Amino acid sequence: MSTSAAVRAAVSFAASHGVVSTDPVVMKAGSNVIVHLRPAPVVARVASRTALVRPSVIDHFGRDLSVSSFLASRGVPVVTPSSELPAGPHVLDGFVLAFSTYVPHDPSVELSRPDVLKMLPDLHAELRLYDGSLPTRGPLDDTDNTLAYLSAQGVPGLAPFYSRRDELLALWDAHFNDVQPLHGDPHYGNLLMTAAGPVWNDFEDTWRGPVAWDLACLAGAAGSEAALRAAEIYGGGAAPQDVEFHVEVRILFGTLWGLLIENS
Repeated sequence: MSTSAAVRAAVSFAASHGVVSTDPVVMKAGSNVIVHLRPAPVVARVASRTALVRPSVIDHFGRDLSVSSFLASRGVPVVTPSSELPAGPHVLDGFVLAFSTYVPHDPSVELSRPDVLKMLPDLHAELRLYDGSLPTRGPLDDTDNTLAYLSAQGVPGLAPFYSRRDELLALWDAHFNDVQPLHGDPHYGNLLMTAAGPVWNDFEDTWRGPVAWDLACLAGAAGSEAALRAAEIYGGGAAPQDVEFHVEVRILFGTLWGLLIENS
């Protein structure tokens, strides 16, 4: 799936709904292709590598729109679904697309991990009120799906990753505590720095899981010391040993994602 084809699909769909982009700008091209449909205040998200390993990628996009709409209704600063055209998700020419409102921001400014950890309790408090349907396996599904894709591509040397997946799965239930709706990927890159302050973005990975998962996304390193520090900065509500475990789950998936990039 080429970036240029993804951009053409987004521009074409927007034009069919009266939103004309004469100067589309690719903001990111990785897991998804993110395009600002300039001059319109619209950003298109087009599934790229995510479509390879998420059979339900359209559901992920739908949850992003649903959760962000809910949070916006609660007064949480979030990137909202576009009101310029149907936000989606949609399928066009084999692409899954969704549209959000462009938020002017400074991409060169990022919060630190501690800053984001301090913001998470308020976000989690609002997310607990969300009653929409959410998956309950989150990174486990992504890990299984990525392993299946890499196996189908004939990528060698996967046996250790299957073994590590089985080791972590055997311990999963013991660390499935303090469960609630999560952001799913609350790193500093998913907060846009605006003149009015930080704005939460990208709820595509939202799932119903342990608070420790979101903290693990911000621990910054493996081991008990980093896990304890993340839990302390967050302010309680997640056991350090749970954070440490979910860091290991995240490391496994991150390693597999790196293999996916090399082989797609």
